Amino acid sequence: MDVNPEREPLGERRIAGRAIVPGEAAGEALVSNVSLSFWGGYDFHTGTIIDKHHPLVGVRAAARILAVPFSKGSSTTTAVLLEAVRAGTAPAAIVTTGVDAFFALASIVADVMYGKSFPVIALDAEDFGALRTGMRIAVERSGVVRVTEC
Repeated sequence: MDVNPEREPLGERRIAGRAIVPGEAAGEALVSNVSLSFWGGYDFHTGTIIDKHHPLVGVRAAARILAVPFSKGSSTTTAVLLEAVRAGTAPAAIVTTGVDAFFALASIVADVMYGKSFPVIALDAEDFGALRTGMRIAVERSGVVRVTEC
């Protein structure tokens, strides 16, 4: 008897998301239910969150799957993320609760300027709420997010 007919790893959950900027990425999740301002809140030199008022202050987001409900602030988010892509300190992907134009624009411009982009995926609020820091996440071009409990 085949208990796993789709041949997915046991403990893996597939979440249907919307690919705002398609792409593939995998890594450890870094999750917050608090929005993040990248202007003065993210050090693009190190990939560390530096906003003293954010719950993730001092945590390195570079190369991780960053899940925040939305960006806070203005178009400077795009500029800081663009610099992080150039420096190699950007998140591997960003997961949000809706279309975030600043995250999307940063990824699109990074692709044009540097040939490097990162996926931006929108989940509904309930699915976003199920994400936890430390989970292994893989993002597919289609917007599907595969989550493995750790």
